[in-house]
Amino acid sequence: MNASQPLADPLEDILNYLPLAQHLATAGQPTETQLRAVQQAGYEVVINLATPTSTNALPDEAGLVAALGMLYVPIPVLWGKPTLDDLQAFFGALDTYAGRKVFVHCVLNWRVSTFMYLYRIIRLGVPQETAVWDMLSIWEPDEIWSQLIADALEFYGLGIVKE
Repeated sequence: MNASQPLADPLEDILNYLPLAQHLATAGQPTETQLRAVQQAGYEVVINLATPTSTNALPDEAGLVAALGMLYVPIPVLWGKPTLDDLQAFFGALDTYAGRKVFVHCVLNWRVSTFMYLYRIIRLGVPQETAVWDMLSIWEPDEIWSQLIADALEFYGLGIVKE
């Protein structure tokens, strides 16, 4: 390997993997082997927004994550019925584990990318026009998720950026 080439990120193989900061990454559902790679990459906390019956859910993800020495935080968000309560639970988890290395996932990184978009705007003060690109690199929210975004921005006293 050429010394000037950056080392490949071992988590790149996880579906829709998106590192957002040195201490924060998002993705779709990791496999058991990929969760081991998450632990080896130094992550301390795994937040899962998928439900236990979601596509490709690991039968005992909580047990596996605990066995790997990481904290497991399940926030099961129903795909067709995301709520502001779900979002607030997510905000609370990220606030609780601020300063720790956190890996957040769901099935396809669609729930997560939407919640992370809102977290970055509402909690971190990232401009909407900046934060939206990471979400759109994963997916474009449908009507249900767009409504959640609008409701959250209104709830927190922010407006939607007009194009």
